[in-house]
Amino acid sequence: MEAHKNLNNVTLADIRSLLLEQGYITDESVSMSLFLSLQLNKPLLVEGPAGVGKTEIAKVMARALQTDLIRLQCYEGLDATHALYEWNYQRQLLHLKMVEREQQSVDEKEQTIFSDQFLMKRPLLQAITHSRKPVLLIDEVDRSDEEFESFLLEVLSEWQITIPEIGTITATHIPQVILTGNRTRELSEALRRRCLYLYIDYPDFEKEWLIVRQKVPQIDARLGEQICRFMQQLRQMKLEKTPGVAETLDWAMALTALHIDHLDKAIIEQTLGVLIKDWHDTRQVQMSLSELLEKTGVYSKLDNL
Repeated sequence: MEAHKNLNNVTLADIRSLLLEQGYITDESVSMSLFLSLQLNKPLLVEGPAGVGKTEIAKVMARALQTDLIRLQCYEGLDATHALYEWNYQRQLLHLKMVEREQQSVDEKEQTIFSDQFLMKRPLLQAITHSRKPVLLIDEVDRSDEEFESFLLEVLSEWQITIPEIGTITATHIPQVILTGNRTRELSEALRRRCLYLYIDYPDFEKEWLIVRQKVPQIDARLGEQICRFMQQLRQMKLEKTPGVAETLDWAMALTALHIDHLDKAIIEQTLGVLIKDWHDTRQVQMSLSELLEKTGVYSKLDNL
């Protein structure tokens, strides 16, 4: 696609091609959701388990559309100040100290210190004032509280903010917004209605094997297949923190770096920390490892070699 191509002219086939060009293994639901989000100029809310590629969608879209990615990482206690702007008080005080002997009125000094050079733009203001349409990633929105969610809803509806010392700033280019959530809390109906919705689940074996081959091309084919089959069985266990595709890729790269060409019980036990990040889960997997390997078919395959 040409740089900065008019997004209104992007077709569904363009979206599929762009994602593939960026190495993002996708399916029809993802392509369609991104296409409709672009065409309708509506935010896309992407939910699903951790590590399945939700955040990566925004990164890939920014690269594919050859525009900037602006990221707002949400967390408990996040407020409008940290999401919109702050004044650089230290620079303001230093400037006032430097000009205190100059013949300026109070109003003139205020106009100077409350200007763009002293304004620290946070992600939402950066997106609103960007010179072209950016991709705005609002990551893990469910980690913020309901008060911030209400504020965010207002920004997404109006695409303008008011800074008391300056006035109202309206977006000249409405950002392409992608929100992600892990369902740590239920989002409001108002926010959900404002967005298109996409749920990304753990991939099936075929899709995960495609992802591994794309991201770790140097991996031994037998090892890669065994890793993906093992992960499919592992996710059927009731774990506190089920490993996602990110952990699959980390494990594949780790085993490749160790020059491993097949799975066995010993190597899994030694590298389990790449996959499992909770000690209860670690104990549970260790106790079930023989059964997992049997279900994966690793033993029978090795016996036949």
